Amino acid sequence: MAAEDKQVVDFAKIKSTMSDPYKKPIQVIDESGKIVNQELFDRFSDDELVTLMEKMVWERALHEQTMNFSRQGRLGFYAPTYGEEASEMGIASAMKKQDYLFPAYRDLPQLIQHGATVKEGYLWSKGHYQCYDYFREGVRAWIPQIIIGAQYVQAAGAALGIKKNGEKDTVAYAFTGDGGTSQGDFYEGVNFASSFQAPAVFFVQNNGWAISVPRSTQTAAETLAQKGVASGVPGTQVDGMDILATYLVAKDARDFAAAGNGPVLVETLTYRFGAHSSAGDDPSRYRTKEQEKPWFDRDPLIRLRKVLTDKKLWDQDKEDKLVAQYKDEFKQAMKDAEAAPKQKISDFLKHTFEVPTPDVAADIKKFEAKESK
Repeated sequence: MAAEDKQVVDFAKIKSTMSDPYKKPIQVIDESGKIVNQELFDRFSDDELVTLMEKMVWERALHEQTMNFSRQGRLGFYAPTYGEEASEMGIASAMKKQDYLFPAYRDLPQLIQHGATVKEGYLWSKGHYQCYDYFREGVRAWIPQIIIGAQYVQAAGAALGIKKNGEKDTVAYAFTGDGGTSQGDFYEGVNFASSFQAPAVFFVQNNGWAISVPRSTQTAAETLAQKGVASGVPGTQVDGMDILATYLVAKDARDFAAAGNGPVLVETLTYRFGAHSSAGDDPSRYRTKEQEKPWFDRDPLIRLRKVLTDKKLWDQDKEDKLVAQYKDEFKQAMKDAEAAPKQKISDFLKHTFEVPTPDVAADIKKFEAKESK
C-alpha cells in the first residue's frame, strides 16, 4: 500500500470529539452563589426554593447524626452522603410516589424521602429484617443494593414490568456512583432497558472516587454521561452541587421516560467530601487537602444559602432550629430501631420465601422449637 494513501477513517478526530455533546454541565447557580440562568431560576417559587434548602439541611443533619451513631458502635455499615445533598435531594424531589426506586448503599436519603422511615434506614444498617417494613406500607422501593451496579439490572426489569403492565406516568429509578459505571451490570441494565424502550431513569452520581480509585484512572471515557450512547440512551451532565439544576434535569429525564421514549442516563457532577464508608476508609491516604478545597468551595448548602439569604428567605437561626429538630427526630428513630425485637434464625427463614419451600418450612419448625426453650 502506498505510503501517501489517505486514511479512510480519522480515528483521532473521532476520539477527540466524541464526548463533546455530553460535557456541558447544566447549571442554574454557580459556585459563588450567583444565578447564571435567570430563566430557569424563575421557574421556582420562593416556597419551592425554601423547601429544597430544607431538604438539603435535613440530609446534612442526617449524615452528621448518623456518623455519630456509627462512631458510637450503634450501627453497621453506613455510606456517608456529605457533599451530595444537592444531587440526591434534587433527584428525590423530582420523583413521584408511584415510581419505583432501586437505591445503592449511599442512597438512604432518597429512600427515606420516597417513603421509608429513618428507623427502617437504621435497621437496614443493622441488618435487621424489619428494615423492609416499608414494603407493607406500599412504598415502591427495593432495599439498598450492596453489589455495585446490580440495581441497574433490577431497575431495567422493573421498568419493563411497568411497560408490560401498562402503568402510566411511572418510571423506575436507579442510582450508582462513578465506579459503578465500570461494572458489567451497569451496561447490561442500560442496554436491556434501551432494547425494550422501558421507562427507566439511570443516575450516575459522579463523586470523584470509587473508594480510593480516582475518576480519572478508573475509566478512559471523558464523561460518564456518554456511556449510554452505545445502547441508544440519551445522556447529559448536570452540576450535581446545584440542586436547582439537578431537580430540573431529573424532572425532564423522568418526563421523557414516563412518556414512553425509553430510558435516560444522567451524570451528576458532585463530590464525596468524606470517607467512602464508616468501615475504616481514610481519604487522607489517597487525596490531599489541596485537591479537596475546590470542591468544598462548591458546597451545595453554601451555594443555595447565599441565594436565599439575599432574598431574605433564610437565616442562620432558622437553619439552626431545623438542624436541632431533625437531629432530635433521628435520635428518636435510633431509639426505636434499638427497641426492635432480637432476631431469631426462624425469622430469617420466614423471610427467605413468600411461601416457604418444604425444606425451609421444616427448618422453621425445627428452629422455632429450639428458640422456645
